[in-house]
Amino acid sequence: MKRFSSSMLAMVLALIFSSLAFGQNDAMRTTTAITYPLDQTIDVPFHGTTRLPRLKGTAKVRRQGRRGTRVELNIENLPRAYELGSIYTTYVLWAISPDGHVDNLGEIKRSGSMIVDSKIDVTTPLQTFALIVTAEPHFLVHAPSRMVVMENLAPARIKDAQLETSKIQYIGNTSDYFRDSRVPQMAESDFRDIPVALLGARQAVNLARFAGAERDAPNELRAAEADLEQAESALRMRQPEREIDILARQAISSGAKAEDMALVRKASRERREELERRDAAVRNAEKSVDSANQEITRLTSELNNERHARELAERDAVNATEQLRDARTEIARLRDEIQTVRADAEDAKVRLARIEGEKQAEDARRSAEKRAADQKAAAENFKQQLSKFLTVRDTNRGMTLVLAESLWLNPRSSKLVPVSAAKLDQIGALLANNPDYQITIESYTDNGGNQAALEQLTQDRARVLSERLAAAGVDVTRIQASGMGAANPVAPNTTVASRAKNRRTEITLTLAGQ
Repeated sequence: MKRFSSSMLAMVLALIFSSLAFGQNDAMRTTTAITYPLDQTIDVPFHGTTRLPRLKGTAKVRRQGRRGTRVELNIENLPRAYELGSIYTTYVLWAISPDGHVDNLGEIKRSGSMIVDSKIDVTTPLQTFALIVTAEPHFLVHAPSRMVVMENLAPARIKDAQLETSKIQYIGNTSDYFRDSRVPQMAESDFRDIPVALLGARQAVNLARFAGAERDAPNELRAAEADLEQAESALRMRQPEREIDILARQAISSGAKAEDMALVRKASRERREELERRDAAVRNAEKSVDSANQEITRLTSELNNERHARELAERDAVNATEQLRDARTEIARLRDEIQTVRADAEDAKVRLARIEGEKQAEDARRSAEKRAADQKAAAENFKQQLSKFLTVRDTNRGMTLVLAESLWLNPRSSKLVPVSAAKLDQIGALLANNPDYQITIESYTDNGGNQAALEQLTQDRARVLSERLAAAGVDVTRIQASGMGAANPVAPNTTVASRAKNRRTEITLTLAGQ
């Protein structure tokens, strides 16, 4: 059976106890360590953990002096390891001492596909230890995984003497290999069709790669891969299972060696890199010291120059103080003068602003009067021009043009008399040349007839006039045309003459803005 070297033991112990700080998902386990008396066989019961609570087993443990302590373990109903996860291929029995020493006592093999009892007969140099069983990727692992499936219990009294027991704590392997989602999984069919040792060999090579053997132990990794390929070839060639098992176990041994060398060399490389970083830091520090000394010399020179300059400045300051006192007196006098000048300037500004305001108001008044006079003159001229064609009267809305009934072919027609059409074109030209006026066309009739027909008649007449004016050049946005029907009569509709007066069209001109 293989034993740890002192350096490997130290590395494993460091891995186990450092996991207390870094293995956040790992739970510290407590179990019972037993001090076995010399030359007595002790029956030690085993029970399954929460992983496999139905497991049962017993061990016969006998301490034999220098020959070590012999352990014969028998387990009932041991399931296949891969049922706990496809990363596991086999089971390993461990002895753990109170001081943290772990001893891989060996692989626990199932007795066959139908017989699930398993036995192991091994020895350990330890005298006080606890026994646990874990599921592992292969049988040559150096520290127990977290997949603990069984542990020993304290045995009963023997020969009227109480065994010495103690509680120990331990934690399993915290390698990221057991939790990294990128670790390749094996198919369930592999566990049924491929020998367990060959599956363990694959895992041993995977663990070596995961530990960085491709970089830090390439030769050992190639050797392990070659051994694994021999075992795989033996399986493909259907060689006896014993030959495959021998080759696979050799591959496991090579893979474990590659993993160990990768870890050791990685640690050495990291130590070298750390030393190189420290050396570089020392060199940088030495350069910094030289730079600091040069900077100190430069600053000392600058300090001496500053002291000399300060002495000169102090002498100049005395003279400057006297000059400053005289300057302050002069400044005070000038400030008083400035205040007086500013006050006079403010008064002048106020007077000027008032004069400017009065001037602007007068100019505005004159402009308004002139604009009103011009508008009035233009309106009178415009009124006289319109009076040549039709009646114009002033109203509170503006100038109102009254178009007689004779404008239309008959009292119920919306067609213009040809002569009236020519007159409307002339009126339209005048309106187009006076764009400051908004135009409201309102057409009326008497009350003789259906009211709806009368309203439609006046609406059609208003529309015809609007279109006629627009054709003469008047902007349509200035025109608002409405048919008023028989509304707003100017005379009672009792006589023919009165009805003729009510049949009229009024065009109201309103200056924009009024």
